Formats: sequence, structure tokens, C-alpha cells
Amino acid sequence: MTQHPAAKPAVLVTAAKLAPEAVAILEAAGYAVPCTSGYPSEAELLAAVAEHRPVALLHRQGFINGTVMDAAAPALRVIARHGAGVDGIDLAAAEARGLTVTRAAGANSRSVAEHAMALMLALLKDLPSVAAGMRDGLWEKTSRMTRDIDGVRLGIVGYGAIGSKVARFADAFGMRVAAYDPLLPAGPLPGPGERVADLRTLLARSEVLSLHCPLDATTRGMIGAAELALMPRGAILVHTARGGIVDEAALLAALESRQLAWAGVDVFAQEPLDTASPLRGHPRVLPTPHLAANTPRGAVGMSTMAADCIVAVLAGRVPAMPGAVVVRGRLPAAA
Repeated sequence: MTQHPAAKPAVLVTAAKLAPEAVAILEAAGYAVPCTSGYPSEAELLAAVAEHRPVALLHRQGFINGTVMDAAAPALRVIARHGAGVDGIDLAAAEARGLTVTRAAGANSRSVAEHAMALMLALLKDLPSVAAGMRDGLWEKTSRMTRDIDGVRLGIVGYGAIGSKVARFADAFGMRVAAYDPLLPAGPLPGPGERVADLRTLLARSEVLSLHCPLDATTRGMIGAAELALMPRGAILVHTARGGIVDEAALLAALESRQLAWAGVDVFAQEPLDTASPLRGHPRVLPTPHLAANTPRGAVGMSTMAADCIVAVLAGRVPAMPGAVVVRGRLPAAA
């Protein structure tokens, strides 16, 4: 059905729902807020933009490529990411078309850091296998020992809003924190931990490795067989960043060889994760369905920041939130 000319301009949400607080912001600014289904295909996105002719896309799920952008032209002006990672948007295509791309930088950082820490603590204490033993009728109080967390060497890749919070949480537990982040300015870390100059050195010393870097051309496939082999035998991988950063076949091989004792994984190369994927049922993988940010505070924060960015851009303003603008598009030159 074609949108009636008198209808409100639309902000199309690429997911089945949006937090009511964000819907209220957009509706108060005069926009309709239709939604697609969850994880929409390109075909569904093309049908949705043809129907609603959106002035903005609020991107939660699926992939926004140049074909979708062209289908939404000439009305489309801004694509706002519901979260910090923008790998689900073709940024080069957006820039070529003069579109502004924003992200909800930092809105979900505490939620994701807490989730990473929860995975880490559960695996350091072998809780999945202990619980499985209890369900099988075992009582391993005297035959099993878990480990102390104090003194464990934690390596963090990416010391931004999330990684730095993980460092503070881990420091409170007495973990020995080190971090690698080539995007930080030179000098000591702006928080707990020792700065390490290269990834190989970090891997070699990390009994636990926690990933908090963006997915881009430099990080895609960054953790593969060679990198996992550098870690101490029996190490733990915690992955709450983006699925393409880790070679999943190499991860499974490292678990089978016992090079890795455990992996806590919230993000996958293909999402939703295929029901046949061995990562779903592996006895030494603690998987979660990309829900680290899905706490009440995290979800509302991402939604409302994305909505605020859309309202600002459509009003001709630069969003006030630090780090929000990824591609400037036709925004005013002065920030």
C-alpha cells in the first residue's frame, strides 16, 4: 500500500519493535514509526521502503546496502544505528549518497561489559560443566576444584567504552589486566591495566581474552587458528564484539584440541545462528543470542539515542552525543 501524501513522514525501524520511549520521541517530532519483521531480508527491506518512503532508517537488524538506500531515495536522509557497531550498514554506499550515519555510542556499554564479565566469571568457575554434572546426578564437591579469579591474566582487545568498563570490573576482582587498542592515543591506558603494543604479545599472556573491538576490514578474521595457538593452553575466549572478528571453524578446532578450555560467545558470523551450528551444543561453549546489550537500561539507551540522532539530523543539526556521527553526509560542517 502506498503511503498517503498527507501521512506523516516515516522513520522505518529494521526490526519487529522499538522501545516505547524512542517511539515517543519520534512521534512527538512528527514522524510515523513503522517496523519490519525481525532480521529482515533485502527483499523485505525493499518492500518496506517502497511502502513507507522513509526519511530515516533506524537500523537494528538486517543489512542496509546501497540497493536499499537507492530504493529509499530521494526521501532518505539518515540511517541511525541502534547500537555502537555499524558493520550492518554499507558506510561507503551511504557516504557516496550523501547520507548521514549515526550510532548510539556508549549507550549499551555497561550492559555489554556486565555480560562479558558474567560469561568470564561463569567459565573461570567451570559453572556450565558443574551444573551439567548436577543435572546428571553427580555431586563433585570433593572431586572437583574451580579456580581463583584473583591473579588471572586478562587480555582485552579494544579499550573503548565497553572494554574499559570490563577492565574496571576485572580489576576489582584482582585480575591482572592488559589491553591492546591501536585506536587509542599513545600513552598509558586511561584506566586499569597495562597497555600492550601488539596483539601477539597480548595473546601470549592472556589466560582469558575478551574482545571489544569494532568489525571492519582490519579486524575481520583477526582471531584465527594462528592467534588462538599463541594463547596459553587451556585459555578462555569471551566474545561480545562482532561475529566476523573470530574464525568460528578455528574456534571449534581450538576447543576440540583443548587449546581453549572454554568460549563464551554472544555474537556470531551468521545471525540468527543456524540451528545446526556446533557452537550451539558444544559442551565447552557458553552461547548467548547476541543479547548482551538487551537490558532495560541498555535497550532504552540505544533506542532513545538513535531516535534523538534522527530528530537532530532531520532538523539540520549535528547530534550532540559524542561519537554519534559516523558518516557526516549533508550535516552542517561545524560540529
